[in-house]
Amino acid sequence: MLYYKDLDKTVLEMQHNTTSSNNIVIVSGYVGYQTIKMLCEQCCDVRITVVYGMYGSERISLPLHQALMEVQRQYSNITILYSTIPVHSKIYMWNYDAKIEKALVGSANFSISGMMNDYKEVLSDVELDTYDILKEYCDYVLSKAISCNNVEVKFKKVFKASGHSKLVQPLLAKNVCRATLLDRNGQVSKKSGLNWGLSKGHVSEGDAYIRITSNYIKLFPSLFPPKKYVGVDNPLSKGKKNRENDEVELIWDDGEKMIGLLEGQQTKTVNGLVYPKQLSTSPSKSILGKYLRKRLGVDLNHTITKSDLLRYGRTSIDISLIGEGIYYLDFSVK
Repeated sequence: MLYYKDLDKTVLEMQHNTTSSNNIVIVSGYVGYQTIKMLCEQCCDVRITVVYGMYGSERISLPLHQALMEVQRQYSNITILYSTIPVHSKIYMWNYDAKIEKALVGSANFSISGMMNDYKEVLSDVELDTYDILKEYCDYVLSKAISCNNVEVKFKKVFKASGHSKLVQPLLAKNVCRATLLDRNGQVSKKSGLNWGLSKGHVSEGDAYIRITSNYIKLFPSLFPPKKYVGVDNPLSKGKKNRENDEVELIWDDGEKMIGLLEGQQTKTVNGLVYPKQLSTSPSKSILGKYLRKRLGVDLNHTITKSDLLRYGRTSIDISLIGEGIYYLDFSVK
């Protein structure tokens, strides 16, 4: 069977459909902290092992490592490993002791981006006569993996610009986008952006988003992915045409974590592709707004101004990609 929708539900609920399984092994090129946490909570009585495959060639960023370590400490049924050899495979196995009961392979990484964006990735059932060779392969990968707790874990650098830098894009060469919180007039918009929740539209208290300009898309073509199915008929979709949004994972400089949403559409295409126009949060856009208002020290009904940002210490947020569909957002003032 081939799976291409609701992959998160497929993986998270498979244990309940494989009642004899007592342990789960996942090997994934890239991993996200949110999906591991969700699986730990869904299958709290099952032993889970997750291997981050591409550590062997790319190492891991400190913010993502810290998020994974937090999950490792929080749940007693999880073992998070880093493969010391480059592994780009995506394998999901439900086992009874050392025997495979069910297995899926495909293109979907074990992350929000890989699991929760329909039609983007696929998984398919592994035939029974392939179980032995699959187990042999996974055993080899496991033999080359180290614990996330290992003191020898090596990190790739997350580049941060000085909070006092006056350059618009001080880390352009490092693929770090400095996203302004000001509008085209150099002020904070009263009814959009940080103050979106104060508009008269269909919004909730505290709603906010970070604007993604067409210039950011041109300067950082690999940072924000193009929209799915925009301009193309997607008869299988139950939603409105041209409204496909990508869910991603966000890690902030202070360690706060949330699910982000790349939504909306740029008015003009870039190289024939349509890109998102803003970054908000899921399941509620107010998660972002309430968080930023807390950092700024203002209440939900306050209209944020440029003076508030200057008093805080900066008028922008630096955005970088630290994993597949995992963004690091720096709003620090040091």
